[in-house]
Amino acid sequence: MPEVELKPCFLTPRRIQPEYPLFVYLPGMDGTGQLLRSQTTGLEVGFDVRCLAIPRKDLTSWEILTSNVLDLIHAELEKSSQRSVYLCGESFGGCLAMKVATQAPQLFKRMILINPASAFKLRPWLNWTSQLMDIVPECAYEIGALGLLPFLASLPRISRSIRYELLKTMRSVPPETVNWRISLLREFSVDEEKLSSLKQTVLLIAGAGDRLLPSVTEVKRIANIIPNAKTVILPESGHACLLENDVNLYQILQAHNFLELQEHKLHQKIL
Repeated sequence: MPEVELKPCFLTPRRIQPEYPLFVYLPGMDGTGQLLRSQTTGLEVGFDVRCLAIPRKDLTSWEILTSNVLDLIHAELEKSSQRSVYLCGESFGGCLAMKVATQAPQLFKRMILINPASAFKLRPWLNWTSQLMDIVPECAYEIGALGLLPFLASLPRISRSIRYELLKTMRSVPPETVNWRISLLREFSVDEEKLSSLKQTVLLIAGAGDRLLPSVTEVKRIANIIPNAKTVILPESGHACLLENDVNLYQILQAHNFLELQEHKLHQKIL
């Protein structure tokens, strides 16, 4: 999509449903929003889904990315203001979600963080290894993406076609952008006082089989900061858990009473 190359935008996976609560998904390092496709059918049972897409050559700061997301959400709410907003961030998007939520907490009914990459600093070897990436030849990224795949995902739990899509998406991001987004993770910080003042219920999801980041440790740390936090540990899941065959995000939200009464009524009506 040409517009994605110009500035961040929201993708509408299947259909627009303004009568439903708005579900805003902030993606991982790839920034495409395309990898949520395996979850959209389930989520659209009760939500009007939007996926953030960040241009492949975007080299902006956390502050600008945060402002861009808020502008997009405000634009959606101008069309239908009388609905709640669920903010969901995965990995890199989990960091962005915390920035967005602490800047405009009044906008969001609930928040979901999935394997948030705020855990990056807890992996010292990732920190110093990432600093060497600036000297890696561009041709090496093709091989590097393939080597990273077993750390990024629990491959036996993901279909062959989804594995291919994941690898293709990883390779679509230019090396300069990868280096930039890693530098953002190295410097990431969020005001813990602002996090602790969030009144929304927050669902923290971590894959116990995450080989890339210590996500279980990180969600437990965040749960000690945010007062209304619930923690869900997926015992067999890896970092890219939303791509796994047995993971259904909407069902997880249902199972942990994370849906408002309005969503339950909509779900029953459809059934």
